[in-house]
Amino acid sequence: QRGATGRPNKMKQIWREGRWISMGWLSISHGFTAEIMARQGFDAMVVDMQHGLTDMNDVWPMLQAISQTDTVPVVRVPWNDPATIMKALDFGAYGILVPLINTAEDAAKAVAACRYPPVGMRSSGPVRAVHYGGPDYLAKANDEIVVMGMIETKEGLANLDAICAIPGVHAVFVGPNDLTTAMGIPNEYDHPRLIELLDPTKIHHRDPMRQRQRLALIMGDVDEGHPDLLLQADQLKLYAFLELGVQRSQRLVQQQQLWTADQRPGN
Repeated sequence: QRGATGRPNKMKQIWREGRWISMGWLSISHGFTAEIMARQGFDAMVVDMQHGLTDMNDVWPMLQAISQTDTVPVVRVPWNDPATIMKALDFGAYGILVPLINTAEDAAKAVAACRYPPVGMRSSGPVRAVHYGGPDYLAKANDEIVVMGMIETKEGLANLDAICAIPGVHAVFVGPNDLTTAMGIPNEYDHPRLIELLDPTKIHHRDPMRQRQRLALIMGDVDEGHPDLLLQADQLKLYAFLELGVQRSQRLVQQQQLWTADQRPGN
C-alpha cells in the first residue's frame, strides 16, 4: 500500500538509547485493570498467562485496553508453545515473554515462533495485530517483536551464554521463585547461595557489559546492578494499597474509641 507504515516498538527504541524500561505486570484478568495500569506511564505492560488469572479469551480485550496508550503490550505465555505464542502475537502482543528457557534450543524455538519465514515458523494471520502494528505489519513484525526468556533453573543459568547468543533473544530474566525452589531454598531471595549464583561478574566473565544488556533480575527493589527492566505488579500494588487503607482505618477506629471513652460520664 502507498504510504504504508509499521508501528515501531518503543522497548527497542529505549534500549537503543541505553535507558531502562519500566514494566507493569497484570495478574488480574480484566480489561479495566489493564487500562488503569497502562495509563500510569509504564513503558511496557505484561499480561501474565502463566501464573496470572488470564486465559486466551481474556488476552485480546486486555491488549485492546493497553493499546489505548503508548505502553507496549507484552504477553507472558504459559509455556514455550508455538501455537500459544503465535496466537498472542496475532492478538496484538508486541513482546513475548517465555518461561523456563533452559537451553539454546528452547530459546531458538521461542524466537522461531515469533518470526515469519524464512527466518522463523510463525503462521501468517495477524487478525488484530495488523490493526495495532499498522498496514506494514507483515513486513515489519520480524524486526519489531521483542522476545524475552525466563531463566528459572540451574540448567538455564548454566546455559545463559548460549541462550543469549541466539539471534532474536532481546532480554532474559532471572525468575527467583522457580530458581530458589530448584535450589532447595524457596523464596529466600537474599540467600548467600543465590547471591553467589547471580554474581554478574561470574555470569558473564568474558563480557561484563553483556550482563547489563541481557540480564534483568526480578528480585523486588533494585538497589544494585543495572537491570534493563523494572517491574511493578498490579496485585502487589493492590495489596499494598489495601494494607495501607486497612491500617489507616484501624487507626481511625482506635482514635474514635479513645474519643468516645473520653466522653463517658465520670471522665
